[in-house]
Amino acid sequence: MIFPEQLADFGIHSPKAHQRIIAKLTTGLGVLFYHEGAITLEPLPETMIDEGQTSPVPDVSLYDNKTYQTPVIIEVCHPNGVKNDFKKVQRLIEDYDYGTIEGFVYDYINNTWLKYQKGMGRQFENTSFSTVLQLDLAKLI
Repeated sequence: MIFPEQLADFGIHSPKAHQRIIAKLTTGLGVLFYHEGAITLEPLPETMIDEGQTSPVPDVSLYDNKTYQTPVIIEVCHPNGVKNDFKKVQRLIEDYDYGTIEGFVYDYINNTWLKYQKGMGRQFENTSFSTVLQLDLAKLI
């Protein structure tokens, strides 16, 4: 995810393994949204949270087309990026008003999840389970 003040340092680092996880998440979530109607949030890869201005771009955003908010975000990373991506997720949830309630960071090398909830902080149990979606995201990978 890129914050506005980081645009000058913008660089692409999207290895195939990283993009593969994003594809699996958006495909699985897309089937649940578009075909089954099992979730009400639309999964969007690499999409600006606020189209009206320069805004952060999470790897996967789950967007509510009725409220124009993004209740869930997911970052996919290599072990070297876990700490910084988790800080970004935490910052986005607590410091910006995009309606984000939950944020996840998935380390695709170690197959581990970190979860952050607005007002509750880091969660240490059921770290891949989205309470917003009522879905274990790990099952999509």
